[in-house]
Amino acid sequence: MARRRLRFGAFVPPHHVPVKQNPTYSLQRDVEIVQLMDNMGFEEAWFGEHHSCGVEPIGDPLMFIAHVANLTKTIRLGTGVLSLPYHNPLWVADRMVLLDHLTRGRAMLGLGPGALSTDANMIGIEASEQRDALEQDTAVLMHLLTEDEPLTIETPRYKLVEARLQLDTYTNPLFEVATAAIVSPSGPRLAGKHDLGMISIGATSAGGFDAVGHHWGTLTERAAEFGHTPDRSRWRLVAPFHIAATRDQALRDVEHGIDAWCDYLQHTASTPQMKVEGETTKERIEWVVESGTGVIGTYEDAINQIERLWEQSKGGFGAMLLFDHNWAPWSAKKEHYHLFANHVLPAFQGTTRRLERNEAWTRSVREAKAAENWKAIEAFSQKHADEVAAKEAAR
Repeated sequence: MARRRLRFGAFVPPHHVPVKQNPTYSLQRDVEIVQLMDNMGFEEAWFGEHHSCGVEPIGDPLMFIAHVANLTKTIRLGTGVLSLPYHNPLWVADRMVLLDHLTRGRAMLGLGPGALSTDANMIGIEASEQRDALEQDTAVLMHLLTEDEPLTIETPRYKLVEARLQLDTYTNPLFEVATAAIVSPSGPRLAGKHDLGMISIGATSAGGFDAVGHHWGTLTERAAEFGHTPDRSRWRLVAPFHIAATRDQALRDVEHGIDAWCDYLQHTASTPQMKVEGETTKERIEWVVESGTGVIGTYEDAINQIERLWEQSKGGFGAMLLFDHNWAPWSAKKEHYHLFANHVLPAFQGTTRRLERNEAWTRSVREAKAAENWKAIEAFSQKHADEVAAKEAAR
């Protein structure tokens, strides 16, 4: 019988707050968490691109993936996301094809307009331009990746003359390409038009949760316009979790770093779509839990949240990505991933189904089988005793 097979992974911006931390060690912990996930059976990890604010230090997710790929075995690694309007699409395509070969097909390309306006402003791009630029650049990128016909085009940001790739992809026909979706229809529109995957970021925020079903509807409508059949297995939802052995323990854990995380999104990052509330630790924790934005609790709470998202999606999705953060101390964060791997993943992958049935069956026959076994032991013991007695009598 077919069973639901939900993939699990992490969306790693990353958020290292407060900023007075060793950046080299912060990046090392990002590497280590992916290695840990790889060993635990998580299937994906996505890394952001940011150039300002001081909190999210991965400036080149492609370089980060190239490094981490050599230190992991099976986990797939994606840009989550590469800000395409910041780059010449020809070089993005060229580098991604190279990465596809170097990772033997484990690399994925996530695209977005750029989350931080302070990044875009440094290269002269206004917020009002970013989504239109993403639409134009994605069309250019997908032509370069999927067509042999050379491309000539000039935009306000770059010029291509008879542009083409010199190297075929390792993945046949193409590595996975996905677009980010938060509140606006930009990501779903692109995913539908170009037959791409979709990453719904902030799926549990007030606006994001309401938009989850809308995201798929927009994608489906656009896909029909361009003759594509949408695939829900390529739809990923992102949400924050922190789980521990008990809810009380989880609540104590996040007191470590949730204030700095909220303060960053409230007062530093120019991302109003990622709105958080509260001014004190207590208020911020209550907001996360009571609004349903995140889970701070046990693995049962995490399972309930994912089931809630499954229902809201009106048909399911392919992967649940944990929004990676540093709410908890390093040791508690690793325990969180352990609990997720050990208890949440099996609930949505059916990997314990036969184990549970087999245990139930053996429990049902235990008394009878134990009695048979004991009878056999007694019979053999008696046989042995008779043999010993016979030998003694023969002496």
